[in-house]
Amino acid sequence: MFSSLGGYLIYIALILIIPLWAQSRVKSTYRKYAKVPTSSMMTGAQVARKILDDNGLYDVQIEETKGLLSDHYDPRKKVVRLSTDIYHGHSMASSAVAAHEVGHAIQDDQAYAFLRFRTALVPVASLGSNLSFFLILAGFIMGAMNLVLFGIIFMGAAVLFQLVTLPVEFDASNRAMTQMVSTGIIRNNEERETKKVLNAAAMTYVAAALVAVAELLRFILMFVASNND
Repeated sequence: MFSSLGGYLIYIALILIIPLWAQSRVKSTYRKYAKVPTSSMMTGAQVARKILDDNGLYDVQIEETKGLLSDHYDPRKKVVRLSTDIYHGHSMASSAVAAHEVGHAIQDDQAYAFLRFRTALVPVASLGSNLSFFLILAGFIMGAMNLVLFGIIFMGAAVLFQLVTLPVEFDASNRAMTQMVSTGIIRNNEERETKKVLNAAAMTYVAAALVAVAELLRFILMFVASNND
């Protein structure tokens, strides 16, 4: 697959162009809708608190955190962390991002299977992403194919984590839309713009998964080719 010039160009596009495009789309979409206030004029923190309370998640706290779009849900401490612009913002972008993170809290409360699976994968995926490349590189340099195989297995765990992340993120966005509409945070004529924010963010996870799969496939093919020599 990657032995021809065309194959290498496809590979380069996957690992460079697609992620850059996804990040660019997220940032441009966020900048656009960060300037558009919602009809409810609720801040991201207020949106998060309302959805949490409406779902009986009174024990889940909301904290402000530094960084741009550094928003996340911490299942260990039961905390929704919102970046400063999201926490204080009254925009569609702020509401969408805050509701998305609360979507993860709802998943956690309802024992959503993919979220639990992803959480269980965190230790091995972290190990795989940190060690796999070095194991594979060292294996090829030393001609130790068993070492290469171990590296590919570790990388496979990291790739599986990326793939499992996709349904988790899409489900959180779907929950976010349902909650924002049902609670009156956004009106019907604001749904389309809100979906654009959520969809743009989702593309970063799709891009990451594509890159991870492409990397894994490249090393598998290299391993097979080396064993056939």
